[in-house]
This record gives sequence, structure tokens and C-alpha cells, in this order.
Amino acid sequence: MSAKLKNTLELLGIYLIFGFMSIIILYPLAWAFGMSLNEGSSLYSSSIIPENWSLTHYQWLFTSPNSNYLNWYKNSMIVSGSNAILSVIITSLVAYAFSRYQFIGRKSGLYTFLILQMFPSMMAMVALYILLNLVGLLDSLIGLILIYVGGQIPFNAWLVKGYLDTIPRELDESARIDGAGHLTVFFKIIMPLAKPILAVVALFNFMTPLFDFLLPSIILHSQKNYTIALGLYQFINDQFSNNFVRFSAGAMLIAIPVAIIYLFLQKYLITGLTAGGTKG
Repeated sequence: MSAKLKNTLELLGIYLIFGFMSIIILYPLAWAFGMSLNEGSSLYSSSIIPENWSLTHYQWLFTSPNSNYLNWYKNSMIVSGSNAILSVIITSLVAYAFSRYQFIGRKSGLYTFLILQMFPSMMAMVALYILLNLVGLLDSLIGLILIYVGGQIPFNAWLVKGYLDTIPRELDESARIDGAGHLTVFFKIIMPLAKPILAVVALFNFMTPLFDFLLPSIILHSQKNYTIALGLYQFINDQFSNNFVRFSAGAMLIAIPVAIIYLFLQKYLITGLTAGGTKG
């Protein structure tokens, strides 16, 4: 077999794999979008390409007095935005400390973060429920935000620390020779250089609460406090509310804030994803 033919076959195999994966990813999305434009409410009468498309279900989500969709959307934006901002702040401080300073318990702390990532979050659900109940934060957005922020610290700290380790320490030393303090070095030198990895942390921590159903279903009990994933579940879970079409319309709108943030941060994302794991 000639080298040219071998390269052609390899390239063809790569394209076939990419095409197959694209179908797996795009087909459910096309079905959800097409279903949201169907006039009826039945799953079985819907089609991927509606004959008479309509925005009735989108209109119902925003205008019907029986719809709590806007409130659920607002709750999700509050939780996701708070989680993204607080995670970036706390993670950057923790990662900076582990990357730049030597202190008692540093190695133990890093190993603890590593071990915590090995256990699924579901193992802590009962303990988190009891803890929030004891402090009076059960069925509240604040309690949900605290759980998300705290639960993401081990993974985010390892990710950001790996990136900070790639920033030359000579920059810190030069700044301190010029009289800069620890916070000045952190905010004016390290953070501007760490924008790519912080963008990755912000995006991931913004997306997690939007698509998470399990944790909100355990912590939130009142419909007024539901996040969007938990609220949409009611469209297909209630005895007389088996409305997959309306569910699809609400689910499609979740992608809007994620797409906006992705477009805003995309110039940082590739660099952050590729550089965050270079050192541990």
C-alpha cells in the first residue's frame, strides 16, 4: 500500500468518525428544536420538521399566568452567575496560594483535593441535606449556591494551579523587588496572565447549575425557588402535564446564555483548556 493511499484512508476514517459523532450530537438537538415548533402538545404527533410550525409554546412560557418559567429562569441565572463569580474568586486565591507559597500542610491539602475528586458527589447528598437543614438554608438559593461553590473548589483549584505553575516566578520576584505586595502581585500580574484558565472555570461553573437536576431536586422544595432544570421536569412529571413539546421549547432557551458567554470568552477558552493540565 502506497503512503498516499494510506494517508487518504486514514483521513477518510477520521472524517467518518467525525461525521458519525456529529450525527449523534446534532440529531437530538434537531429533534428538540423541531419538536418545540410543533403546534400540538403530544410527543407522538410531533415531527422533527413540523408541517405548520408555530411559536405558541415559546409564547406560553413567557405570557401564560400559569407559567413559572421566567421565575425559574431568573433563579437559574442567579445561581449560575453567583457560582461562576464566586468560584473564580475563591479558586484563584486557593490556587495562587498552593502554586506560589510553601506552608505546612500544602502537600496534604493537594492530595486531599485529588482524593475528593475520586468520589461521586452523590455520596455527600444526605450530609449536605442535613447540613443545610441545620443552618436554615434548606430550600433556598443561597444554600444551593454555597454547595455548588464549595463542591467545585477541589477540581478548579487543581486546574488553575496547573496553569499558574506555568507562569514564571521571576515575574513575582521582579514585582516584589519593585515594592509590590502579595495582593498587588496577585491582582496586577498573575490574574491578567491567568485570564484563559479563569475563563474556563467561569464557563464550566456557569453551565453546571443550568443543567443539574439532582442537587436542586434534593435541596429545593418550593416551586418559587426551582431552577430551570427542576422546573421543566414538572412539565413531563406531573400526572396531567405530560407536555414534551413545551418542555423542548423551555429547554432550547437554556442554550442562549451559555452561547453568549461562550462567544464572549472564546478567545480565552482554547488556551485555558490546553494549558491548565500541563503541570500538577
